[in-house]
Amino acid sequence: MGAADPPVALVPQPQSDGWLARWCAWRDRLLTSPEFQRRAARNWFLRPLVRRRARALFDLVAGFVYSQVLLGCVRVRAFEILAEGPQSAAVLARRFGVPLEGTERLLAAAAALQLVEPRDGGLYGLGRLGAPLVGNDALTSMIEHHAVLYADLRDPLALLRGEGEAPALSRYWAYATADAPGTLARDQVDVYSALMSASQPLVAQQVLDAYPLQGHRRLLDVGGGQGRFLIAAGQHAPGLGLMLFDLPAVVASATAAFAAHGLSDRAKVFGGDFTRDVLPQGADIVSLVRVIYDHPDERALAILRAAHAALPPGGTLLLAEPMAGAPGAPRMGDAYFGMYLLAMRGGRARAVDALAALLRTAGFEDVRERPTPIPLQVGVIVAQKPQRAQA
Repeated sequence: MGAADPPVALVPQPQSDGWLARWCAWRDRLLTSPEFQRRAARNWFLRPLVRRRARALFDLVAGFVYSQVLLGCVRVRAFEILAEGPQSAAVLARRFGVPLEGTERLLAAAAALQLVEPRDGGLYGLGRLGAPLVGNDALTSMIEHHAVLYADLRDPLALLRGEGEAPALSRYWAYATADAPGTLARDQVDVYSALMSASQPLVAQQVLDAYPLQGHRRLLDVGGGQGRFLIAAGQHAPGLGLMLFDLPAVVASATAAFAAHGLSDRAKVFGGDFTRDVLPQGADIVSLVRVIYDHPDERALAILRAAHAALPPGGTLLLAEPMAGAPGAPRMGDAYFGMYLLAMRGGRARAVDALAALLRTAGFEDVRERPTPIPLQVGVIVAQKPQRAQA
């Protein structure tokens, strides 16, 4: 602190003298000891653990560089080009439009990250992590989009303190923070709507595998954007009626998408603001796909109550989004979405229990989690509107 800074009041911290607290205190003293660190690195038994943790820490330090290597590969279309077959660095340099020395450096970095793979004869082919990106517009759109997030995170403390100008993501996802989202112009929603549409295939099939829709008569997708989830649902369940509700500036694109997929006779489109307007009725199942985590608790609860009111007694709510504490993805909810949604100035990733509590507060019952193949991408919860009005 400077000489003019006021003294900081120290707040007494709760103390615990339990065995776990004492063990943690001993462990912290040990792990922060330079002497222990040196001895552990030389010990044959502890050395593998020390090296693994050193690599993990370095990966945190270098993570941005790794992401930029991936972005460089996406922007030169490296994975699509290598899908044609192994090629030399000289050939790739011409196709990338990058000098040979720069191409060799990019290929070496990408090979270290398993995005590409050195082959016999000085050639390069697809790596195990690059192959799934071939033709995957959903992932490549998200990789390109992260340039906006990285710009907002250039000073993480300013973001956490709410200092400086509004983050770019808060303007990108304008609907999440606007006082009247229904009044947004089309140019204010087109970019985010296109991104959501491009990335929706990442989750749509997983949601439909987790909860088949054949037993339902009509589906209302709230916040359905350009209709990608409803299109997948319509193909998944040929007899299902389709209803979409989203901002007036978005629904024209959905109408065109339904027509292009031959679903115009099965699909109805409604424009409005789900934080203010009554949702259309007539569906026996309402879906909220990647919607609730965009909003703080108060607004999320209002959306869930609107969905509850739109359903008939016994109707079903299908909620699908990335969730905190997802199996096999402990970092995703709090580390990734925690910071992403802060920059967006919207909501937060919630654990299943927190979402279940919101659903019950909104009037739903029989809240159940349905497993998905890749919980990192999406989790699914199903809940019911009671058959009879609750007392």
